[in-house]
Amino acid sequence: MRTRLPFAVLATVLACSLATTPANARARVFVASYGNDSNPCTFGSPCKTFQQAITVVDAGGEVTAIDSAGFGPISITKAVTITSPDGVEAGIVPTAGGDAIDISAGSTDAVVLHGLTLNGSGVGSNGIVFKSGGGLTISNCAAHNFIYDGSHSNTGNGILIQPTSGTVNFTVTNTTVSDNGNVGLYYLPTGGGATTHGVIDHVVASNNQFGIVLDDSGGGAAVVAIANSIASNNVLSGIALGTVSSPLGVSIDNTSVNNNPGNGISAGTNTPNSLSVLLGRSVITGNEVGVLIEGVAKVSTYQNNQINSNSEDVFPGTLTPTTLR
Repeated sequence: MRTRLPFAVLATVLACSLATTPANARARVFVASYGNDSNPCTFGSPCKTFQQAITVVDAGGEVTAIDSAGFGPISITKAVTITSPDGVEAGIVPTAGGDAIDISAGSTDAVVLHGLTLNGSGVGSNGIVFKSGGGLTISNCAAHNFIYDGSHSNTGNGILIQPTSGTVNFTVTNTTVSDNGNVGLYYLPTGGGATTHGVIDHVVASNNQFGIVLDDSGGGAAVVAIANSIASNNVLSGIALGTVSSPLGVSIDNTSVNNNPGNGISAGTNTPNSLSVLLGRSVITGNEVGVLIEGVAKVSTYQNNQINSNSEDVFPGTLTPTTLR
């Protein structure tokens, strides 16, 4: 036999449960071209800028663009998802000399960016700069036209990931980084204490000075997988990998590295066993040097790559064959 709660008791239970939810709790908020930052950022009364919406939304909440528009730069200091649905173009435009998105979140905070278009317009320094946080996911985004100031490597980058400490997981997928004055996608830790696991999948890096750079010389161990991507038509290198002494392990799978006037893939270190690269199922052609191995970097191949029609296919020597197990 089932027991029914009297209506008065049920009403009391519901009232108590509602009372435990803060009146100003906002797990999801909205921005629109016609919004106003004095609004509560609801769907019916959206905010004007992502920055105000991030201020309003709960930690771990979501900010969604309702329509296509250009929005101002963003500073993120907490866990949040910023998304632009298919068919909506949310443009993030930096001020001159500034970044489109800066992220300095807590050590366990996850930041998700989806469907954003970052245009430096030849005056912005960087598209996305990640300085701290527990995780970063970038999907279906574009970052282009950011300017290099001529002396600082932390300018002119589409995506710059430079953690200082803690454990960081980053994923960049279905994203284009192009026409930037320095690097399309740049991993450059500072401070010596970060441990990083990264995934770069279905990324197009083209018409930059460097396409993808993983530089672990700032310290901390890193393991990064590059797959199903394109690094082509970059001035100096399609993919550049390097470290001083910190462990850096990189796998490159099913990736095209073509028509870079400099190197297709360059790997360099002077410290034994600090840099290990595993290369498989990739096409490397039309570069000055297909695979450049500097110092004692270890580059191994499953021998199923197409490395030819470069001015020099592999320099110096040959790749270390690895048996697939």
